[in-house]
Parts: sequence; structure tokens; C-alpha cells
Amino acid sequence: MATTKNSVPPVRLLDITRLASRAGRLPTGVDRVELAYIRELLERETPLWGLARVAMGYVLLDRNGMTSFFHRLRGRTPWGSPKLLTLFARNLSTDQRKAQSDLWRLAHSKVMGKNLAKLLEDIPEGFTYLNIGHSNLTDNTLKAVSESGRSRITVMLHDTIPLDFPDYCRADSVSRFRGQLRRVMDYADLVIVNSEKTAADVERNMIRIAKQDRKKKDDDEEDDDKHPPIHIPPIHVAHLGVEQPRPDPVALPADLPPDRPLFLTVGTIEPRKNHALLLDIWENWSEADGPKPVLGICGKRGWLNEKVFNKLDNSPMMGRDVFEWGDLNDRAVAALLARSQALLFPSFAEGYGLPPIEAAALQTPVVSTNLPSVYEVLKDLPVYLAPDDSYSWKEAVKSLIEDRQAGAKGMEDFQPPTWEEHFKIVLKMI
Repeated sequence: MATTKNSVPPVRLLDITRLASRAGRLPTGVDRVELAYIRELLERETPLWGLARVAMGYVLLDRNGMTSFFHRLRGRTPWGSPKLLTLFARNLSTDQRKAQSDLWRLAHSKVMGKNLAKLLEDIPEGFTYLNIGHSNLTDNTLKAVSESGRSRITVMLHDTIPLDFPDYCRADSVSRFRGQLRRVMDYADLVIVNSEKTAADVERNMIRIAKQDRKKKDDDEEDDDKHPPIHIPPIHVAHLGVEQPRPDPVALPADLPPDRPLFLTVGTIEPRKNHALLLDIWENWSEADGPKPVLGICGKRGWLNEKVFNKLDNSPMMGRDVFEWGDLNDRAVAALLARSQALLFPSFAEGYGLPPIEAAALQTPVVSTNLPSVYEVLKDLPVYLAPDDSYSWKEAVKSLIEDRQAGAKGMEDFQPPTWEEHFKIVLKMI
């Protein structure tokens, strides 16, 4: 970013708590976004700091520390050995202990306990705190940042699924997310979201939370004259960039049947993703439907999905017609997408929906539920179906076996959103 002779370059403090907690795991969609922010901010010549909440307290990284941390995240440098102090944090995995220990070693400064205000004195006044990963949005962190020298707080929100679809989430995640959203209302100067759908959901839920909290204090909810207007921080949409890794055919799973049509679904195996619909279709495939295709399921197992897990563990289809691949790298998944007849995306709810965009970028047909966030980016390129209409999903699969090219019509001109476009929107505001 160019600066004039008399201008002061922006100072940015990026929260890296989430990525530190994800050490040793394949990155999720949110992890990829946070990684993109680290990479982009390291490539710019403006001042950059990193903040992480660790088991022992807080650590503050300067640019050199952030570079070293990024190299570890990308596997260019191995994680070091765990510090003795982390051994007392029984809830941490071995990889998390290594990551937190390295953060402690790489830190420009650190503090035991909760005295974050002392740590922030090392950063020039007027910095922007940037939280991308729905982590560390605590009262202690946000209050300390808001009270430190003319700072601004920018938060990215990826969805409001825990509040809108609580049945798909663990009970503790629902209450935790509500508290986070309340604190974003109280402290954030700016909210970044990934889609117009998420923007509308965030505003609607913020208003609902504010009214619920008022009602607890005052039974007369309708008497708005006695309350100040509800404060909603400015919300701006910036579509997430898609970096399509080069497909690596060598990385294709060894157990993939070579000569049968393949359909792929990508995402954490959780109730919201609706894997049950696809498994039922494959389970009920008859001879009259024609030769059975292969269903590939790419994603780690999540939560609250015991019926699906039971099928994945015990169904005779597994290893013959249905394959579960939970530990593939991005290039292997890209190779599977490129080889597939289509991506099947029967999700009940999404804030953005990266897999359909990634598939379209490879000119792979997409069959998706009629989600506003998917339509926002892909328009009429996918086939849109209701998430509970198994008959139509099966017919779409049969049609794409016969004519894949028809499903890919128009995709040759599709240009996925880029990170360059995303950061042009975001960084001029912070």
C-alpha cells in the first residue's frame, strides 16, 4: 500500500488465536480466511502485529514473529517442543501445546493472566484490532483493546447459524455465539461479512438480541420511547476470495474406483450439511436407476450426527459405492472435483458456501440447495433443489451421469471472487 510523505501507515493488530488452536488439523473454511489475512498483511509494508490468547495468558507478535508463525502454519518450519507450563493445560492437544509454546517463544512481549492492557502499550496508538476467526471475542480482550489509545475494532462474522439453526449446533456453541454477537455490538466499530445474506442475518440477530436484553430489564418491550435506538455497527460485505489449488491426480485416493462416475460432497460431516439425504439416495438406488455411481464424502466428522456416522461405519455400501475421505489435502480434493460428474451440496444453511464456488471455478457442475448465499455468487450456474426432495436429487444425479457437459454449461465464463477484490474493499476501511 503506497503512502504519501506525510501520511501515517495504518497499524493493524490481527488476532491469531483461532489458528493457534487449530495446529495439527486440516484447515477449515474459516481457517483459510484467517490464513489469507496473515499472508496479505505480511506482503504489505504497513505495520503488523499479532495477538493470541494462550493457556498462560496473552502473547504479542511483531512482524518477524508473525512471519515465523505463518511459516509454521504452512509447514515450512516444524513446531518446537512444548513448554513445561503448557503441560498443565489438560484440554490442549500435543500440537496445540507445541503451537502455544512457539508463540510464547516468538513473542515480542507476553503477559501471564488477563492483563492485556499492559501488553497493548507496546503497540502505537490508533491501531486497528482485526478479528477474523470468531475466537477470542471475550469481554476481557475487547474491553482492553477498546480502552487502548484511539484503537478501532473490526470483526468478521461468517454466519449466524448457531442462532438461526440451533438444532444443528451443540448447546454450548449457541449460548457462546450469542454472547460473542452481543459483544460485537457493544465494542466493534466495523463488521465485515462474506455475503449479503450474512449481512441481513447479522443485523436481524443483533436487533433481536438487543430487544431480548431490553425485555429482561423492562417488561414493557413496546415502549421504545424509554430506550435509546438500538446500536448496530456498520456492516460491509466483501465476498471471500477463492484460490483454486492445482489438481494433483497423483494425490487421488488409492481406493477410488477408476471407471465409474463420481459425485463428490465436501464439508464437515455435521447435520447441517445433510449427508443423510445423499446416503439415503445411494442406499435406495435400484437396478432400474441404472449403474450405481460412486459417492465421495470429503470432510472430517463433526458432531450430533450419530445416525450418519453409524452408516459410514457399518453400511455395506462403504468402500464399494460410498467412500469417506477425511484427511485429503487441497490439491487432492481439487483433483477429485475436477474428475467428478458434479459437486452435490445439499446443505440446509450456509453463510457463504465455498465448495460450490470452488467446483464452479473448475467447471465442475454443481447441484445445491437453493441457498441465497450460493445464488449470490453463482447465480443460475448450479441446479437448485430443495434439501428434502430426494427424488429430484436422484434425478439430477442420473441426468449428470448421462450428460455432464449440460451441467457445466456457462461455467467456462465464470470468474470466482478473488482475494485481491476482497482486500480492496476491506483494507481501505481499516
